[in-house]
This record gives sequence, structure tokens and C-alpha cells, in this order.
Amino acid sequence: MFNRLLASIGIGSAKLDTLLEKSQYVPGEEVRGVVNIRGGSVAQNIDTIQLSVMTEYIRESNDHKVRAHGEIGRFHVSAPFTLQAGETKEVPFSFRLPYQTPLTIGRAPVWVKTELDVRGGVDPGDNDRIDVLPTSGINTVLHALDLLGFRLRNAECEYSPRHGGGMPFVQEFEFVPTSQFRGQLDELEVMFFSSDRELELLLQVDRRARGLGGLFAEALDMDETFVRCRFTEEQLQAGPAGIARQLSDLIARTI
Repeated sequence: MFNRLLASIGIGSAKLDTLLEKSQYVPGEEVRGVVNIRGGSVAQNIDTIQLSVMTEYIRESNDHKVRAHGEIGRFHVSAPFTLQAGETKEVPFSFRLPYQTPLTIGRAPVWVKTELDVRGGVDPGDNDRIDVLPTSGINTVLHALDLLGFRLRNAECEYSPRHGGGMPFVQEFEFVPTSQFRGQLDELEVMFFSSDRELELLLQVDRRARGLGGLFAEALDMDETFVRCRFTEEQLQAGPAGIARQLSDLIARTI
């Protein structure tokens, strides 16, 4: 009875360790691994093993920027079972890394959080960092922006339920022009929305202020234009040069 009481507050309860097949993934890729569980001093009823893909994003609170945790996807990988005292158990799992997962560029950490849902006890957990690399489509767009003379200045997840596609945040890639659009734009922000069939971009074009009217527009955020565009898999496979031409025409029409 005393051991059960201790386990209910986390002393002598089950422990777990999640082992991923690898540490680098692209959005949409299958993530595989095993959860190793070791029973504690008493038998415990486990309702489920839950895996969550997590990140951090910036939001404003009382005129201060704070970092909050955001859940991108949640997966249940076991049915209820009883873990006996001292028992070891290995539970394999696999899930598809959500397409909305941020790339680990700049200050955008991503990790897989594992939790045991222990009935009537403290839920033990484990966190495993992963690197999330660009898909081939996103790589093509990044190369196209480079051809247009845009240099990546910052990449961060920010609170934006309006643009998050169902999530409270979105990852923004902030570029500055170094050649073609230098003197016309202050910056270009790009948000990627991937799927298995196409890549959607939301561009925030920030025009450089010109004259008194431009200064007023900048002060009122009227110098910013949002533009959406989509590229099919066939367009992306044609290479960055064609994407660069389309983006150049699109941006030019907003200036």
C-alpha cells in the first residue's frame, strides 16, 4: 500500500526512454522508433502512450515577448495495458511528421514529447530533439529566392492564428533584398504551407517608404501587402529558375 502511495506521486513509478530511428526528418516523412518502459515498485495501469510533436513560438504578453510551447500533432501508440512491477516493455511506433512542422532554422526547436498516461498517478515523460530539414519543394523556393537576391535574415515561429492554418502560430522566414529589389523593398516575409501535392506560399511584401506619403503608409502598416501563390509538384520539379520568374513577377506587381 505504501509503495502504491509513493508511485501515485511519482516516487518509484514507471520510467520511459524513447529511441528514434534517426534525428533528421523532412515534413511529411514517417517517424519510427520504440518506447522503452521499465516498471517501478508496483504494478500500474497505463491508459495509453502518447507522442506529441512540439515546438516553441513567440507571442506578446503585457507588452513583452514570451516563448510558448506549441503542439503540432499528437499520436496515441498503444492500447491500455498493465505494467507490472519491474517489468520491461518495448513498444514500437510510427507516425507521419505533420507537414506544418517548422523547419529547425533559426530559433525554432522541434522535439518529440513522450508521455505515459498512468491511471491515478504521475505521468512520466521524455523529450527528444529532432532536426527538421526543408522538403525538396521548399528547397526549390529557397534557391529561387536566392536567385532573386534575397538573403535570409531570420526565421522564427510567431503567434498568428489568422495565418497558422489551424494552429496558433506560423513560421515566418524574413528575407532582405540585396540586388534586384534593393531600394524597393524593406523586407520580404515568406510562410510555407506544404502538402503532398503542392506548396502554398504566403508572401508579406514590405515596400520601402518613399516621400511623405510613404512614411505615413509605413507608420500605419499600409506599406505591407499579403499575396498567396501555389506551386504544383510539376512546377517545383522544373527547377528554381522558373519559380524565380514567377515570384519576381508577383512581387513586382505589388510595388
